[in-house]
Formats: sequence, C-alpha cells, structure tokens
Amino acid sequence: MPYPNGPLKTRAVVKPGIYALIPPEGRVFNVIPGISQCQTTILCSPKIGASFVQYVGLAQPGGGTDIPFASGKHEEAFVFFLDGQGKIKLSVAGKSESFGQGGYAYSPAGAGLSFTNTGDKPLRFLLYKQRFIPHPDPKRAPAAVFGNVNDIKERIYDSMENVLVRDLLPVDEAYDMNMHILTFLPGACHPFIETHVQEHGAYIYEGQGMYLLGEDWLDVQPEDFMWMGPFTQQACYGTGRGRLSYIYSKDCHRDVPV
Repeated sequence: MPYPNGPLKTRAVVKPGIYALIPPEGRVFNVIPGISQCQTTILCSPKIGASFVQYVGLAQPGGGTDIPFASGKHEEAFVFFLDGQGKIKLSVAGKSESFGQGGYAYSPAGAGLSFTNTGDKPLRFLLYKQRFIPHPDPKRAPAAVFGNVNDIKERIYDSMENVLVRDLLPVDEAYDMNMHILTFLPGACHPFIETHVQEHGAYIYEGQGMYLLGEDWLDVQPEDFMWMGPFTQQACYGTGRGRLSYIYSKDCHRDVPV
C-alpha cells in the first residue's frame, strides 16, 4: 500500500456504547477460521458494545465457508450478497439454493450457514451473527429463510410515500431479529428522531445522507457502516440526487430480561 498524498485522515467516528461510523477507508482484513479465499473485515462486535457481530467480505471464485458459520446452539446468522458477478451456493440445515446479487439466507440457532462462490467472478457479502433469544412459547421457533431482495416489492414506510422498506425476514414473533432495506427518496427523512431500546447495524447500499447518531450529524455515503446502540438518538435525511438505501438489522419481538 503506497503512502498517502498529504496527512493521514479518516471519517471514522467511534463512541463505544453509543454509536460508530466505520467508512471503507481504514478497514483491515481479519482471519476468520472456517472462511477461506475471502477478504473479510469485522465491522462491529461486543467489544464496541454491540450484541452482535457483523462482517463485510469479498468472496473469490471458490471462496466461502470451510465449516458451517455460527453453528453453536445459541447462534443465529444471516448472509446477504451485495454485488458482483459471482454465483453463490447457500446451505442451511441441509437445504441448498443458489443466488447472485441480492441473494440472502437466515440460519436458525444451531443450524449453521454455509456459502461458496461457485462462479468465476468475485462477489461481496455481508455476514451477521447474534445470540438467539427463544420465544416464551417453545412452539414458536424460527425456520431457515432463503430469498432475493430483488423479488421483494417495496412498501411505504410509516405512511410516508417517499420512504420505502423491504423486510428480508418474516415479521413474526418466532424471529427475534429482522433485516430490512430502508430507502429514502431525494429529500425524504425520518418522521421524528428515534430513541429506542433496539440497536442497529446499518450498511449504506447506495446514495448519500445526513445521519444523526447521538448528538452528532454525520455525512454518510456508500459502503459506510453504522452501529447504533440502544437508546441512541437517530434520524436521517436523504441528501443526494438519488435514492439513499441501507440494509440494517434490528432486534425485535422480545421482552428485556431483568
């Protein structure tokens, strides 16, 4: 890597327990046992105060998991394929499907998740895992999910015609998490500043915006990752000429233990 032209600088902002903005510049690759021929970066973990771990990576042809990812009895996982010309084979609990860009899968606790780039081009992915919290009714257990975001119709978010959402997992109490893609058309914004118990991991998919994290307004752009801790103030304005879209996680459908 060559020396920079000018002084070292970064847009990264890290406030443990509150929020983090991790831009693409400055990321390093991490060795993840069981994942090979992939350039993988850990974006977020409990070390910063999060209750989950999120990764971004580039799978080379033939790259992927050598052993199932997040196969512990308490671990659930999700993978989403951002872009590229590769073809991914996904396997969860003995079931396999193949996808290109926009494909995704969810693995319930204990099932484990496997993927392999079976194409001849690299393909980028987001990977996520967290501790599963069972529903109080043991009959309500989540099932594996396979899908492609390109097959999901956008719906209006919170009665605002210029903010759209796609739910990637069933909105059902059996699931203690969800993944969504939220889209702001030019000039759109949140209807109010949110302050809630849920935390989020959000990856900017396209477009530009101004995001309130805690007490700071930050410029966000494609490939930025944000972690928003519980009760951190948050809101967004779409500021670019096109759509601002990001894929984000949310813990949901569970009471808080005491």
